[in-house]
Amino acid sequence: MIKQPKSPSCWVITEGIAGTENQCIGVADALNIPYEVKRISLTQPWKSLSPFIGFETEKSFTPALHPPWPEILIASGRKSIAASKYIKKMSQGKTFTVQIQDPRIAPKHFDLVAVPAHDPLRGGNVIVTNGAPNKITNHILERAKKDFPHLGELKQPRVAVLIGGSSKAYNMTDETTRTLVEQLNNIDASLMITCSRRTGKENQAILESGLKKPGNFFWDGEGNNPYFGLLAWADYILVTADSASMISESCTTGKPVYMVALEGGARRIEQFHHNLIEYGALKKFNGTLETFSYKPLNDSQMVSNEIKKRLKDFTKGAN
Repeated sequence: MIKQPKSPSCWVITEGIAGTENQCIGVADALNIPYEVKRISLTQPWKSLSPFIGFETEKSFTPALHPPWPEILIASGRKSIAASKYIKKMSQGKTFTVQIQDPRIAPKHFDLVAVPAHDPLRGGNVIVTNGAPNKITNHILERAKKDFPHLGELKQPRVAVLIGGSSKAYNMTDETTRTLVEQLNNIDASLMITCSRRTGKENQAILESGLKKPGNFFWDGEGNNPYFGLLAWADYILVTADSASMISESCTTGKPVYMVALEGGARRIEQFHHNLIEYGALKKFNGTLETFSYKPLNDSQMVSNEIKKRLKDFTKGAN
């Protein structure tokens, strides 16, 4: 019997924030190897000072991190930086560390850093993605169609409407929400709407009052989250400007994606929008929809391919 090569072990370490965790999981899935997700907190003084204090110990983390150490570590978020540095030290440099998003410290502390194009960080071990890595694949979308077949019964064209809300950079006002409802009611299409916690009760009430009607689907928050189903069955996707994650996931489907503008803004996320508009994956929503095509984003696979390529030389050096 031919002995199959052993798959490398992999940990995903995050603070448990869904957006950043999904980016790491998307990369881990693309590697097609077993992985374990670990959500950590920090104890003092690392909680207040990390990632700048250094001198991490076993007592720095809750829950504690124990060997055997993974061969690959994929991490994201401020608290994960201390864990990444600690595991690199304790594994005697044998763990290949990957940091997703700009860690705000020198990339030399990691073996690979993946940042979106709108972040300025660059370096020999920095890979630049178009958007945020994510879990969207053709397989995920096909499975979602089977999981949510009732969405496929809606009349075409079907429009997924992904509503975020107010954030540090943006404010979703009543006026913006009412304008969006009016624009959507003027479109001859079936609407599939989902809101987030950031949408707020008042805005959600406006959306429900104007859009929750026969022929549309408005998720009420009960049962399984149909988010992937909305992406799978949509002919067009509308997404609010505040969410880089939802925009990146939408543009990974290859379907026409339109951005709903909100009040406010910030340089980095506006540069993100600009980059995807220039790439051809995103258009600003002005009340009308038209079909357009582009090469779907594939950032998780891009990062995965870079890990595999660099891991060969890394493994040789560690042996």
